[in-house]
Formats: sequence, structure tokens, C-alpha cells
Amino acid sequence: MITKNKLTEKAISLLKNLIETQSFSSEEGQTAALIEAWFQEFNIPFNRTKNNVWATNKHFTEGKPTLLLNSHHDTVKPNSAYTNDPFKAIVEGDKLYGLGANDAGGCLVSLIATFTNFYANENLNYNLVMVASAEEESSGPDGLNSMLPIIPHIDVAIVGEPTLMNLAVAEKGLVVFDAKVKGTPSHAAHPNNNNSIYNTIDVLQWFKDFKFEKSSEALGDVKMTVTQINAGKQHNVVPAHVDLVVDVRVNDAYSNQEIATILKEQSPCSEIVPRSLRLNSSSIATNHDLVKAGIAMGRETYGSPTLSDQSVLTCQSLKLGPGDSTRSHSANEFIYISEIEEGIKIYIELLNRVILKQ
Repeated sequence: MITKNKLTEKAISLLKNLIETQSFSSEEGQTAALIEAWFQEFNIPFNRTKNNVWATNKHFTEGKPTLLLNSHHDTVKPNSAYTNDPFKAIVEGDKLYGLGANDAGGCLVSLIATFTNFYANENLNYNLVMVASAEEESSGPDGLNSMLPIIPHIDVAIVGEPTLMNLAVAEKGLVVFDAKVKGTPSHAAHPNNNNSIYNTIDVLQWFKDFKFEKSSEALGDVKMTVTQINAGKQHNVVPAHVDLVVDVRVNDAYSNQEIATILKEQSPCSEIVPRSLRLNSSSIATNHDLVKAGIAMGRETYGSPTLSDQSVLTCQSLKLGPGDSTRSHSANEFIYISEIEEGIKIYIELLNRVILKQ
């Protein structure tokens, strides 16, 4: 049986290889092959669906609840402020630099190592499913969402995203709206009391001032922000409409459909249409065994404002992983090697307390 130290060493080596292999969303074929090679090395049967690689524990038993371990191996494109080579795994002291090191490579390799640790154990209260998923950063159609009809039914999930190994017991959902503010198109030289751009002033003030009534203990208020505005083609024409994009981060007191209904009924826009309603808020009961075990281990609980693949799950889910989300998508992204070491240790101890039969 492989030791935890050896597993950790191999996980860090896998992360270095992942960093040095480009895996933008929808282009994860080569990193999927690296993950396949891990399972082959440990003689773990696996499946690959497009660029999603997944496996179940050796003694998967019908009738037991199933715990999903999930993180993603796609990355965003490096931003222009990088001074390091984003595709070079650079170690300086305890820091491991490289694109995807923090988001979410450290989480992914830590969860894969944890799954491998428990893979052959016959004495589990839960079945395990490990999914190394694609297209998380783009919320694309061929990511974790596409795997849910394929993998066994999931009862609860741990989604690996950088949380400093604290317990994100709730996560905000997201709805993006396209809105229009209409007016009367005209020549700029003529009188016009229905200028769509001037009409937008009051609309923007409405969005700035509007408050959704229901707050959440874990996630606070719904946050609504106008993030884009576009109108007009030339200097002497008053445009027929102004286009707005509105970003709404939804707490667990509302469904995305409820948010869409409220804005359709109450916003002063001529039109407001959601792009998608599928990225819902998510949470796990604070009395769930995973949360209770984490608290007993000294981990803190909080609500996360950032989106992850939790949004496509309908079961209870916990976001937990090494690294710090404030480093995600930043120039010269890095994770501390000691964070990965700690992450694997905490994941294994957490599951020891919950899924091992006592």
C-alpha cells in the first residue's frame, strides 16, 4: 500500500505536469491523458467522457450513499500581466508557480490523491466517485453538468476549489441578464423627449438602489451589478435602444427563476432576458456529517461569493480545497506546496471521520 507521503509527492509531480500542459476550456485533451496515466499507474479502472475523466471506488456497492469528489483541469487563458512563463512549473521556496496551480490544480491533485488513498478500502460508509472535469471556467456544455446523467447518482459532493481548506457551506448562484432600454430614434439636431440614453439614467439608478428582500445567513444579500452598457453607432443619431448586461449573484434564499421573475415584473427596462437559469446557488446543511467533522477539526465555515461547478449540482455540496481564491486568474498564479500537503492530509482525515466504518 502506498504511503500518504508518497501519494503527496506524486500529486505534486502531477500538478507540475498539468501546469506545463495547456488546458484552456474545451482544450483539455492532453491534461485528461495525464490524469488517465495516474489511474493506470495505480491500477484503477477509469472512464473518459470527452475530456472528463472519472472513476469509482473498487468496492462500489448499490444501496450505499455516494460521495462525489470533483475538481476541474481546465484553465482560463493567462492574463497579460504575467512575467513568468505561465506554462512553466517554477518552484521558488514553498511556492509553485504556473497557470492553474491554484485554480484548481492543487485541489484536483489533492482530491485524486485522496480518492486513491481510499480506492481499495472495503470498509466505507459511502461509495466514492472521482470526476476530474472539463469546461468549468467556461461553464461549457461538456463539463461536470454533462457527466451527471452518466456517473452514478450522487448524494453529496466535495467540490475542490481554493478555500484555504475552510468549509464553504454555501455558494452564490449566477444569472446574467441582457436588458434593453428603448427610446425614439432621431437625428441629433431635432428635439427628442424620449432619448434612450437619457432614459437609461433612471434605469441605472434603479439597478443601483434596488434591494432584494431576502437575505441569507451564509451568503448575505443578492448582489446585482450592471457590468456592460452599449448604445449608438454615430455622433448625429439618437439610438433606438441602449443595451445593458446585468450580473446577479444569487443567495440561497432565491431560485434563479424567482430572480428572473422579480426583474421581469419590477425593473424599468423595456426588455430583460436571462441568458441561463442553470447556475444555481448551492449549500450543505451545517449539521451534515462532513461539516460537523470539518468543524471538529478546527476548520471555519463561510459562504462563498464565487461560482464553481457546485452550481450544476442538485445535491448538497461542500466547497473545500487548498489554495486561496484571491490568487485565481491572477498574474504569476501560485500555490504553496505546503498547502497541497496540508490539503491532502485534511481531506483524508475528514473522510476518515465520515466515510470509514468505525
